[in-house]
Amino acid sequence: MKDYGLVSIITPNWNCAKFICETIKSVQEQSYTNWEMIIVDDCSTDESENIIKPFLIEDKRIRLLRNSRNSGAALSRNYALREAKGKWIAFLDSDDLWSSDKLEKQLKFMVENNYKFSYTKYIEIDESSKETGICISGPKHITKRGMYNFCWPGCLTVMYDRETIGQIQIADIKKNNDYAMWLKVCHKADCHLLPEVLAKYRRGRAGSISTHGYLTLMKWHYKLFHEANGNNAIYSLWLTAWNMIYGIYKKIKYVKKY
Repeated sequence: MKDYGLVSIITPNWNCAKFICETIKSVQEQSYTNWEMIIVDDCSTDESENIIKPFLIEDKRIRLLRNSRNSGAALSRNYALREAKGKWIAFLDSDDLWSSDKLEKQLKFMVENNYKFSYTKYIEIDESSKETGICISGPKHITKRGMYNFCWPGCLTVMYDRETIGQIQIADIKKNNDYAMWLKVCHKADCHLLPEVLAKYRRGRAGSISTHGYLTLMKWHYKLFHEANGNNAIYSLWLTAWNMIYGIYKKIKYVKKY
């Protein structure tokens, strides 16, 4: 198999003892083997660390970092990104899963087409890892304008070329912090869809963004554009409104039952 360079996999963890073992195994089962997995534990109070430790002994590609205080996903990802050594950056939250050929197929797709930023289709699973019958896709080509319209990529599917994009650090916001990253990356490269299902997103956990109503989502989007991205109040409101509209459009066009 061709070696495309080291992939750094960014995995923040907080109290995901129930799922982290399955997540790590989905990385270890990758057909592409040149990767490092950087897990940043955000002061978990469950058994996460005890579950992770045996993997550190058996697989030196896995690294565990610890926040000195509970900091949230944004700062945890920032920490991992500063420690990453790879040419490529990929993201996998501690309760989500990858198909075994995810890295191999996505790297080949990007290198052969000279893409620097990409994402894939994914399906939803529940807390028991059972498929819910929902598949999520998105536009084939996302420009900077398109990314501001809506957060099309699922975080667990994204990969970018760090040598082209550079070091990414985002503001400390509690929600939409993955979107804050894509808004930075899209200034350097357009995003392209690999139209294959290569990941599984665990939907419906308490506190996840998918469990909240539209008013709450609007508040978080406004904070993203105004506080994290530095847009003025009027433009932030305008972008928030467009996000709500495109959110409806996404559900109609890109969220399908199978």
